[in-house]
Amino acid sequence: MAKETGRKLIAQHKKARHDYHILDTYECGLVLTGTEVKSLRQGRASLVDGFAQINDGEAWLYHVHIPEYAQGTWTNHAARRKRKLLLHRSEIDKLTGKLQETGLTLVPLALYFKEGRAKVEIGLARGKKEYDKRQALRERQDRREAERAMSAARRRQRR
Repeated sequence: MAKETGRKLIAQHKKARHDYHILDTYECGLVLTGTEVKSLRQGRASLVDGFAQINDGEAWLYHVHIPEYAQGTWTNHAARRKRKLLLHRSEIDKLTGKLQETGLTLVPLALYFKEGRAKVEIGLARGKKEYDKRQALRERQDRREAERAMSAARRRQRR
């Protein structure tokens, strides 16, 4: 059986980039049980309430919802259990130092399979204020309107 190549996205936390300024991203492995992997292969997961913390020199992922595997038996997993993240010691030490600053948190951004292994992309994030969110929406809207105007002008030139 050939291994998968590339990146197969399972779940993405789209609202995270709206609610937080993402300062840095890290790719982590996950310690999972068999039924969790089977459930992920069916493309079922939610990162919405998830966050990561570093406790006793180990990184942990909390509140990520991986539903129970439908064909699982008594070996099935709890849907919102804490899961260990696999990071290099130097990355954990760097994150520990940065998390000492106030207002910084670790947020899961994406959950995917890479070469057959489950990975999660976590972001070192600082929460946005309400006016930051409004400003980002306004900038996106202005950019969209400018692009529309430019494409309309190009269409008029072609005629």
